[in-house]
Amino acid sequence: MSDLQKHPLIQKYIEFNQFGKLIGMNFKVISAGNIEYFLTIDSKHLATPKTAHGGVVAALIDAALGVAGLSSVCESDKVVSTLEMSTHFLLPTFLGDSLTAFASVISKGNRILVIEAKVFNQKNELIATGNGTFNAYPKEKAGL
Repeated sequence: MSDLQKHPLIQKYIEFNQFGKLIGMNFKVISAGNIEYFLTIDSKHLATPKTAHGGVVAALIDAALGVAGLSSVCESDKVVSTLEMSTHFLLPTFLGDSLTAFASVISKGNRILVIEAKVFNQKNELIATGNGTFNAYPKEKAGL
């Protein structure tokens, strides 16, 4: 785990991200621009008796992309917001699955970042991919 995990802006994200807490996500910063995000599928995530709602997987991807971006700009006192995101669902996600999203910044300008993510289940099966474009902006605009 990177020392960036302890960065004040990362800690503020953890403190204020009520949505992530609501659905049970948590993460680990590997290095600037590279993170792992975790979620175990339980009954509150289901759309059918056995399978998770796609929105849960999309939320995991969005969170992973966002924290990868945040970890790459926090040293500049910036935060990020999603401008666009695409998601590709490859396999269903089932009750009890442990998901890990790996996200990395692949292009970083002064304000615009392009980030990609891959989500695997506990069997190391690729279940979804996603990429997004993010805007980096001063933390004060986010109320931080």
